[in-house]
Amino acid sequence: MEAVPTTDVLFDAGLRRERAKQRLYVICQTVGWGLFLVLQLAFTRVFWSRRATSAAEQITDVCVIVMVILLGLLISHYARRLATRWGWKNMGWRALLPRVLAGSVAQSALWSLVGFGFTHGVLQLPARSDFGIWVSIAISVINGAMMFAGWWCVYVLYHLFDRYNRLEIERLRVGAAVKEAELRALKAQVNPHFIFNSLNSLRALIDEDPARARQSVTQLANLLRYSLQSGQQETVPFEDELRVVNDYLSLEQVRHEERLRVRLDIAPETLVLPVPPMLLQTLVENAVKYGISNRTEGGEIAIIARCEGGALRLQVTNPGELATSGVKPHAASTGVGLRNAAERLRLLFGEGATLRLRAETPALVMAEAILPLAATRA
Repeated sequence: MEAVPTTDVLFDAGLRRERAKQRLYVICQTVGWGLFLVLQLAFTRVFWSRRATSAAEQITDVCVIVMVILLGLLISHYARRLATRWGWKNMGWRALLPRVLAGSVAQSALWSLVGFGFTHGVLQLPARSDFGIWVSIAISVINGAMMFAGWWCVYVLYHLFDRYNRLEIERLRVGAAVKEAELRALKAQVNPHFIFNSLNSLRALIDEDPARARQSVTQLANLLRYSLQSGQQETVPFEDELRVVNDYLSLEQVRHEERLRVRLDIAPETLVLPVPPMLLQTLVENAVKYGISNRTEGGEIAIIARCEGGALRLQVTNPGELATSGVKPHAASTGVGLRNAAERLRLLFGEGATLRLRAETPALVMAEAILPLAATRA
């Protein structure tokens, strides 16, 4: 089944995705800068082993390293906020590349100047490098720029994939809204068509048999109630649909009398399966209108329901002929009801569900709807 997500489901999915994205950012920042801290401490231990350093100097080195790492974390975090404000995450590679390079150098320069300034300017710690202070700052800026450039590459690549996913979610949201609107429109077309045909059947009965007309009013009330209630549902149990069809056929038999004969061949396991409301009703109504009403001798309508080949197979047969070579046996038919039913199947169950009209024999027409069982139970 091709799932048709609702707009509410997609909205909730978007919120969950945003929360997950924030958690992922915190985890990546913590893990990334934490690993960098571990590496710096490891390198410092190697430095201590080569030079005689006192315990006080070692504690000072650790404190400086932790301060520098926290400073780098803060710079990357607030640079991310600026990138969001300036719209970097929505830019293409050509516009983004020079900004990332310039940003990496600027972040590294700020990181190095603040770090060296605080360490040697404010705290007045002696420089223990073999190079001069400015050479050390230059080396630090180059190394830091490469590190921040790597940070930006990971960040930008993630948001490129995230942008693609957001566009896909938005596409699904728009598609869901369109499909919901289409389903409402199709239901609005099917239900009035069904009601008007039922009223015509009742009108033919009122003058002939008032007692039976009262019974028919009850049946029609059941039909109207079902029509109104099912309009709010995507699917209904096949048993409910079949019960309504029986009421409809009872009304039609009042008008056609012995000209309309009905045969049911329903497998018990099909009764609990979900089907679109008014689907079977549309097929039966079409069979009565174009297979019985136009024939003086009438005929038999057969309703067959089976589970075959991993699908619910609904068949409605009626006497008649299909249009061939430009000849239209039923010129009054517009096919709107069947087209609507086919479209509803496609929207609800995807391409795996089909509805087709074919000639079973030269004098017998069959309407067949196939609903994949995996789709109907999803």
